[in-house]
Amino acid sequence: MGEINIRIVLQYDGSRYDGWQRQGNTDRTIQGKLEQVLEKMAGVPVRVHGAGRTDAGVHARGQAANFLLPESSPVREPGEVMEYLNRYLPEDIAVLRAERVSPRFHSRLNAAAKTYCYRIETAARRDVFERKYVYGLGRSLDVEAMERTAALLTGTHDFGAFCSLKRSRKSTVRTVYSIDVRRENTLVELTFRGNGFLYNMVRILAGTLIEAGLGARTPESAAAALAGKDRSRAGFTAPPEGLFLMEVEYPPQ
Repeated sequence: MGEINIRIVLQYDGSRYDGWQRQGNTDRTIQGKLEQVLEKMAGVPVRVHGAGRTDAGVHARGQAANFLLPESSPVREPGEVMEYLNRYLPEDIAVLRAERVSPRFHSRLNAAAKTYCYRIETAARRDVFERKYVYGLGRSLDVEAMERTAALLTGTHDFGAFCSLKRSRKSTVRTVYSIDVRRENTLVELTFRGNGFLYNMVRILAGTLIEAGLGARTPESAAAALAGKDRSRAGFTAPPEGLFLMEVEYPPQ
């Protein structure tokens, strides 16, 4: 029996979820919710592969995922699959696009670049309606110092110091194509685009830039942490609520 490989682009509010990855001790994961609905649709268990395993409380505007459906599935056309998912998924998860892709396509392994945005509120108090979607720092930031630090963290480096895993058998070398620091009124947004990111890497990069913006570290100290591959010399892990996975890019099929 043949299978159909479907890729979807979805968005979700991660506030009430324990992250993307399915876990045995909770049913509050994005992957878990998708698989529950897909099993109901296809009549058999369906494994969903996400492009990025976002943490608890992290949001997505452009997460990508793929899954194999048996050709015997009553619903199998991409448009119908998207409609079915949106009908039965919780209101804080929505599928934006669905398409058929080659059988060998894998959302995580084939990703060419990912873009994340981290939002920081510098005003003394967060907007009540934004509190789940921004880090309420409540202190002013020196954007120029953050930009100088960002420039030193851009490029191809061993980012072992910017990963929460104490040990990793896999390479910790990644390429960060750009880090953009933008201020609009009291909101500061950090946009990171790279070929891939380690566990908590974006949140640690954000914490490091915040420390530079507060004058708690020099740009050179961030470069030293990078060179020394020492997690204790990099910045704090910024809270999850300010982080959004914005886009996952793929080479043309």
